[in-house]
Amino acid sequence: MGLAMSHAAAPPPPPPTHSQTPVGLGVVLPPKTEEKVVKKVDFRNLPCPLPFEEIQREALMSLKPELFEGLRFDFTKGLNQKFSLSHSVFMGSMEVPSQSTDTIKVPTAHYEFGANFLDPKLMLVGRVLTDGRLNARVKCDLTDNLTLKVNAQLTNEPHFSQGMFNFDYKGSDFRTQFQIGNNAFYGGNYIQSVTPNLSLGGEVFWLGHQRKSGIGFAARYNTDKMVATGQVASTGVVALSYVQKVSEKVSFASDLMYNQMTRDVTASFGYDYILRQCRLRGKIDSNGVVSSFLEERLNMGVNFILSAEVDHRKKDYKFGFGMTVGE
Repeated sequence: MGLAMSHAAAPPPPPPTHSQTPVGLGVVLPPKTEEKVVKKVDFRNLPCPLPFEEIQREALMSLKPELFEGLRFDFTKGLNQKFSLSHSVFMGSMEVPSQSTDTIKVPTAHYEFGANFLDPKLMLVGRVLTDGRLNARVKCDLTDNLTLKVNAQLTNEPHFSQGMFNFDYKGSDFRTQFQIGNNAFYGGNYIQSVTPNLSLGGEVFWLGHQRKSGIGFAARYNTDKMVATGQVASTGVVALSYVQKVSEKVSFASDLMYNQMTRDVTASFGYDYILRQCRLRGKIDSNGVVSSFLEERLNMGVNFILSAEVDHRKKDYKFGFGMTVGE
């Protein structure tokens, strides 16, 4: 009687959970796995790609810093929110082309005066050098999607002055550009987003005075952690680049350049390291050239610059230091 009462008072078995479902006697199903939700790509709402001429932006930041030799001092003074003046002094050396393998350098120095006007829809930048050169840049937003760019360089030497007009149109998922320059230069390019990460483009140009023309193609694939680009042109040039973003402050870059006309192949590997008060960039290439560029922030609006480039093959050593004052 007591045994019967104990069985009657026993609690009912717990209901089966989602992770274990009994089937028959002693058979338990495995836990259910969550199905991955695959997002469909909306090809009618793709992002706008970078301009065709800037598809290697990240690689150039690491591998192509503004190296110099000697002393450089830059000072910028803002007169108001839109207008500012700049003064630059450079003292160093300049390489002279030579038929021999030896590097010939000539000491040089110049002063540069500049004026800048910056507006959300208009940018005017002018530079005048003591050697007679004049550089001017204009960027004007004609509409929300159409931009006019003008680059000009005037010199005292005949046939060395240059001028270029660029008309850039920015679409929802594409960009296109038309160029007109001196020496009867005409060019155009177009780049289109194919997927959210991949963009493809092409360019053509015609140089009337030299009776030369060319066509090129480019591809860019980018994610949050890497950027890969490739370019090929009918002139025989093939350029590849790859950038790996290790973190927000550290990235590594590499590129490969092949010229079919001269049979030259150059590969380089570089880094870009952003610290709290400085930024360090450097590279080494297959020709034995090692370079480094350091920007140290000393105070608000005051930066100290160190530049170094060592060519072991040519025994050419370039070192420079400078200071930038003003934002």
